[in-house]
Amino acid sequence: MSVVPRLVVAAPSSGHGKNAVSIGLVAAFRKRGLDVAGFKVGPDHADAAYLGVAADGRPGRNLDPRLVGPERVAPLFAHGAAGAKLALVQGTMGLYDSVAGPSEVESTAAVATALRSPVVLVVDVSTMGQSLAALVHGFRSFDELLWLGGVILNRVASPRHEGLLREALDDIGVPVFGSLRPGDLPPMFPARSYGMVPALAGDPEVTRAARRLGEGIADRLDLDGLLRLARSAPSLAVEPWSPGAPTAVVRPDRPVVALAGTARGGYGYVETGELLAAAGAEVVPVDPFRDEALPAGTAALVVGSGLPEAYAEQLSANGPLRAAVAELARAGRPVLAEGAGLLWLARELDGRPMCGVLDATGTTHDGTVLGYREATAATESLVATRGAVRHGYKQHRAVLTPRAGERPAWSWPGGPPEGHVWSGGYASQLALHWAGAPDVASRLVAAAVAATRRAPVPTSPGPAGPVAVAPARVGRTPEVPA
Repeated sequence: MSVVPRLVVAAPSSGHGKNAVSIGLVAAFRKRGLDVAGFKVGPDHADAAYLGVAADGRPGRNLDPRLVGPERVAPLFAHGAAGAKLALVQGTMGLYDSVAGPSEVESTAAVATALRSPVVLVVDVSTMGQSLAALVHGFRSFDELLWLGGVILNRVASPRHEGLLREALDDIGVPVFGSLRPGDLPPMFPARSYGMVPALAGDPEVTRAARRLGEGIADRLDLDGLLRLARSAPSLAVEPWSPGAPTAVVRPDRPVVALAGTARGGYGYVETGELLAAAGAEVVPVDPFRDEALPAGTAALVVGSGLPEAYAEQLSANGPLRAAVAELARAGRPVLAEGAGLLWLARELDGRPMCGVLDATGTTHDGTVLGYREATAATESLVATRGAVRHGYKQHRAVLTPRAGERPAWSWPGGPPEGHVWSGGYASQLALHWAGAPDVASRLVAAAVAATRRAPVPTSPGPAGPVAVAPARVGRTPEVPA
């Protein structure tokens, strides 16, 4: 049973400022000495990573009903919030919006209801007057199960404007927890194309940005009132999710699984590493940008979907690690890559050499492929038995050619086969949340143990020779933060 104080920060739609408010609130409460757990509704890796930065080390996590199943949302929350003094959940899109599924199951409102959590609505009031009361009343009364605890006013024009808005909300009995003026929440974080990299690399500018947001929030919002609201949330009668039995890690043949990321976390969902450890692996991070060799004794490699595709030049420049990854795959060791992480395994991306594990090339396009897929496994692989159904997410600009290998990973209605499966390996631009398919970790660890028994783990090759890097594309290429 979870009794952690909690809040869900939502908005009428995207663009009202809930992301900045959420990160700022986590930073402000953390500065007060509270251990804060940050969560993001939906599949977005970057927002969760920045919540983790604001929380000063406790990793931000995702709550996605489509990817993990609605029944796992509350248990995953209880697991991620264990020991925290406050949990803050950052919503996605509008309060009642859902990308494709039923809003009563997959929206921010549905998550708030499942968590029995009060909701604070962030509203951009720059073009609103007394009509704000009608809008807020509509959001409050639309779903009788929703607990709308109050409002944060964003982009208030003047003290007179604020007074008018507060009076309108007072008439309908909705508390106001503070107001923000234009410029109080300036853009402080890198562009979204940078993904999780600045957060996981420990970029000091990102840390300073989170701190400045927290300071601005603390000056303008009623933190005491928000904390009282969070503490009024009732207990959550649910057993916390568990990655597996603790005894699973004592196996004598514990394989080393290299997880693409840094000491601050992997390029993917936090639960991936937890599931691998529970399945018996020794999980060791490998930084695709800085490490020139795989960890000693690596028996398998996992590349998560949070590795951004915008870093083609930096990934290509690390020739020694690319050679080590190729050698691991040639030795028949399990290699698993998801989402944009698949592009690192290709022969090249936008003309730049990659690891060459896949005989395929990636090309970046202007449009973005985005959305959930209900996929059927076309081939037995590390992630599923043939015919198994998985819910995944796609978000990428680069397209792989060929899209599928001789043994494709997935099929779904309305699209050609997707992904590459080979002996010991799997790669697909479809990203899974492993908490929704926990057998993936055990399948990979079992494959790593079996491969290691067949032959010794290969040693990493020495530094590769010069790598020919194609001219950079027009425009600024992201730099890996120091």
